[in-house]
Amino acid sequence: MIMNTNTSSAFVIITVLILLIIPSSFFIDAEIMDYPSFVNGPNSWRNTPSTDFSFWESAGVRPILVYGMFACGFHCSFVGESCLFAVSIFKSSSEGNSSFSAQVVWSANPNNPVEMQALLELTSEGKLNLKDANDTVVWSPSTPGKSISRLNLTAEGNLMLFDETNYIVWQSFDHPTDSLVRGQRLVSGQKLRANVSSADSSESLYAFAVIDGKFVAYMDSDPSQSYYQSSSILSAEPEFQNGQFGSFHVADSANFIQLGSDGHLKAYELKESGWEGTDLLPIDPCSYPLACGNYGVCLEKGCSCPDDVSENEAAFFRPIDFTTPNLGCSAISPISCESSLLQSFLELRSGYSQRVYTSLFSNTIALEDCKEACLKNCSCKAATYRKGSCYFLSQVDSLKKTNSNDLTFIKVQNSTISDRSHFPERKKQNTSVIVGSTLGAIFGVFLICTFIFLRFKKGFQEVEEDYLDNMLGMPTRFSFEELKNVTKNFSNKLGEGGFGSIFQGTLPSGSEVAVKHLVGFGPVNKSFMTEVQTIGSIHHFNLVSLIGFCAQKFNRLLVYEYMANGSLDRWIFNKNRDLALGWQIRKKIILDIAKGLAYLHEDCNQKIVHLDIKPQNILLDEHFNAKVSDFGLSKLIGKDQSRVITTMRGTPGYMAPEWLSSVITEKVDVYSFGIVVLEILCGRRNVDESQLEEDRHLLGLFKRKQEEGQLMDLVDKCSDDMQSNAAEVVKMMKVAAWCVQTEHARRPSMPIVVKLFEGSVDVAGNLNEDFQNGLTPEAMETFASIVLPCLLSGPR
Repeated sequence: MIMNTNTSSAFVIITVLILLIIPSSFFIDAEIMDYPSFVNGPNSWRNTPSTDFSFWESAGVRPILVYGMFACGFHCSFVGESCLFAVSIFKSSSEGNSSFSAQVVWSANPNNPVEMQALLELTSEGKLNLKDANDTVVWSPSTPGKSISRLNLTAEGNLMLFDETNYIVWQSFDHPTDSLVRGQRLVSGQKLRANVSSADSSESLYAFAVIDGKFVAYMDSDPSQSYYQSSSILSAEPEFQNGQFGSFHVADSANFIQLGSDGHLKAYELKESGWEGTDLLPIDPCSYPLACGNYGVCLEKGCSCPDDVSENEAAFFRPIDFTTPNLGCSAISPISCESSLLQSFLELRSGYSQRVYTSLFSNTIALEDCKEACLKNCSCKAATYRKGSCYFLSQVDSLKKTNSNDLTFIKVQNSTISDRSHFPERKKQNTSVIVGSTLGAIFGVFLICTFIFLRFKKGFQEVEEDYLDNMLGMPTRFSFEELKNVTKNFSNKLGEGGFGSIFQGTLPSGSEVAVKHLVGFGPVNKSFMTEVQTIGSIHHFNLVSLIGFCAQKFNRLLVYEYMANGSLDRWIFNKNRDLALGWQIRKKIILDIAKGLAYLHEDCNQKIVHLDIKPQNILLDEHFNAKVSDFGLSKLIGKDQSRVITTMRGTPGYMAPEWLSSVITEKVDVYSFGIVVLEILCGRRNVDESQLEEDRHLLGLFKRKQEEGQLMDLVDKCSDDMQSNAAEVVKMMKVAAWCVQTEHARRPSMPIVVKLFEGSVDVAGNLNEDFQNGLTPEAMETFASIVLPCLLSGPR
């Protein structure tokens, strides 16, 4: 008996010694081996936290497939428990312990993270669906006519979907997000899109792509803003291999390339301290558009505010965060379009400017006239004067010292009373008594004004709400609580713009809706009232229906019919050949837009001029029926009025030349429509910074190709169907060109355009053959090249 006890004790001791001797990496490998590299359907996987805190859980990864150094599954953050269905790259530590570093290199739902209990299911019908905890489908790969029977993760980190015949119907390498791994190509039509931050996976404006055979890093705004372009044409489609990515040399040990939230493109390798990146773009730190944030100044010593490079004695800006100066600067007193008479300029020292992105206002203008024009234009936040040319900046990015003699003036808001606490001066004050009494007086006035404002605001809201209640023919009025329930507490965001966000919701009847929640005062209330009064009382198949609204205290919400295919710009500017629209669909979309505008201009009790026609305001339903939306900037014109005087509004790039005089007719919509038609047919933006300089302006390129007899060169090359119908496309291009004449009287009316497209009127007999002479250089440079809508455009 003693003998058996000793034997058992010895066995336990030997077992413990063996467990201590075997490196823990053995168990990591064993745990990895528990996961397959492929799975067959039907099957499903629930995003449920593990009961044991494994090394996967320590990195926020819940694998479904594992192969080599890649894992595919739910990748969750530790803040807010938001999760992505993603492919991650990982490496266990060289010391053999259980700690390891995982990094997402592809994700299916960067803009729509899911919660715990989300579900990935491969159905018996061959559909792969990612559903959130509330059973909403967040992502499903597009495999038209093909069913999915197997998921496979390759050793290179490529998630591949196969059908029953073992044919690849979809793969993640064709849909990159912000990263590339070894063996992955970046082909024309694809792009890397950076995340907003390490804590926010949604897409930012920074993008990197191959355009016209060159690497281009740019801000994917409207128009796009390039900050790097490779000097030579790539010899082949660039593939990330050991030591090489196109013309870039990378370290042999680099595992992935990522476009960061700061716009830097880096190759990453795992060091002892974690993943470390090396910059690939050969540009200085100050060349990145937001190196020091908006209104920041990039200097050798770091980031500063515009006051530090100005001779002005008053301070107009301060850092957003004094501890993190690269976040940018904000105005101490924000500029306001309603107080334009109190605005002036902060002049920067010679040579300080931001890179000018095709924002030419005029190339033959005096300095003082340039300033005056900017002061009159609400969207102009700054102006740069260079050798007789005046450039408007509707957004102030980071500024830096250049070798030029550019003069840059930043618009600032002055005060009628010199408030020392808000406009600190560098001069010493005469006496503290004067300062104290002045501040005391200002504080007293401030309290009185605040009291009056709040009383007025409350009264104005009551009057506005009573007015809406008494309007005839209005859509349904909802309470704020009702819309919270409809949108499940505003949980499913479809998008956001300058004045608020749009959420998907479901009415008690089961109808899906889109709810726009407006945020702000002044322009927001005006836009809200305009929208309710304009579209609330009219109905047409090609106009988005306003189902209802909410005006309760400070809350302003609009409820529209839900449009499943989103806005037009998502489809016509997408370079993915699989998503390219065919000729018949594009033709139908153009006719739908024309019909909607013709109704607004001719068939309502009063003419309704939309004033902001652009692809973002054309929505598509599940059958690609097009509907005009967003009437927040629209204007009513009496039937007996031929024109009206109004303040400048709309989106630069789509605004007719007569806006300079502020005297407009419904023909401004015809001009914008013509621009949109050309964009639809050519598959590119009106102003595209990624193009060669002579091709950046679509109108200028169109005129040149027309003169050369080569309009077919402009037909969207991403669609074979468009190419095969190029002759018909060119006919429609000519009608679009007729719509963008500089002189509004030479443009056709929208009913005439509808008849032309429907064939009830002969195109050849009605088309103004002299249309190209109306495309003057002034028209092409003035309005087709101003950047970023900012305050001009209404809420999105």
